[in-house]
Amino acid sequence: MLCEQSQQLLTMAITAARNSDVNVNIAVCDAGGNLCAFQRMDNSPLGSVDIAQKKARSAVLFGAPTDALGQLVREQQLDSFEQTNGGLILFAGGEPVFHQGKLLGGIGISGGTAAEDKMIALAAIDQAGFNCPGVTDEI
Repeated sequence: MLCEQSQQLLTMAITAARNSDVNVNIAVCDAGGNLCAFQRMDNSPLGSVDIAQKKARSAVLFGAPTDALGQLVREQQLDSFEQTNGGLILFAGGEPVFHQGKLLGGIGISGGTAAEDKMIALAAIDQAGFNCPGVTDEI
């Protein structure tokens, strides 16, 4: 993910969060799961800084939304799966970012409800002109 693309996702996420009146932390990772950009909105929960970063990284590592990954882990009874890879997040708010079928990176949002975090992430991806396909059955 290029710096310009990361900043574009941050800007779109901030706009979506403000429109929803939610203060969040926003993390953007490249296709290797490395942090490219981060923004903590005023009055967002401090504990959500780490969660946003782990959401973005989790989405990248498996090329899947974190809530879909969590559902798959529960269905397959993959106990302690979230403790692998330095800690994964298995609830909504982390989304992989694709462009023309290629994984560019991921975005993680944390600070609102799980549904708000997911909505902000998807709005940012859509408004930036990227896409986010669903999870597969493979891990």
